[in-house]
Amino acid sequence: DDFADHMSAVDWAIEQGFADKDNLLIAGGSAGGIATAYAIGLTNRFNAAMAAKPVINWVSKVLTADSYIGQIANQFPGPPWEELEHYWERSPLSLVGNVETPTMLITGEQDYRTPISETEQFYQALQLRGIPSVMVRIPDTNHGIASRPSRLNAKTDYTLAWFEKYRVQQEEEGQAP
Repeated sequence: DDFADHMSAVDWAIEQGFADKDNLLIAGGSAGGIATAYAIGLTNRFNAAMAAKPVINWVSKVLTADSYIGQIANQFPGPPWEELEHYWERSPLSLVGNVETPTMLITGEQDYRTPISETEQFYQALQLRGIPSVMVRIPDTNHGIASRPSRLNAKTDYTLAWFEKYRVQQEEEGQAP
């Protein structure tokens, strides 16, 4: 299971002294955005999260994205109206009731691979639950939200500012950030 593998890597990084257990941050884009959104529904160990261009609801994704025909045939046992539970169990939205992690979402408004409606669903659900969250909509941009230097800089700046807001400040000099 991907989540267990990811948490195992985090645990290893902490044990090796590469990561600070009090300052864990999680981020990913596309498949990594899905993994990020899914992870924060299963654990509260991260101070903050940034999910870029995630799939949040597999039912709506396969019915609206440009990759739907291949995905249904290759990733699912059938169409969503016949296999609703299968789709829902794999959707980060099914876990949003567990999320406590402050979350930033970033997606291009012209993304047809992971449509902006995916980001909007998760953002709205987080807002309804009172979870600190922001949604960054990149205008005139598709799935390659960092395809121009200015967009890469903006994505990086937004992410670093979000993470800095939730980073625990160390009291002693010389401690890991």
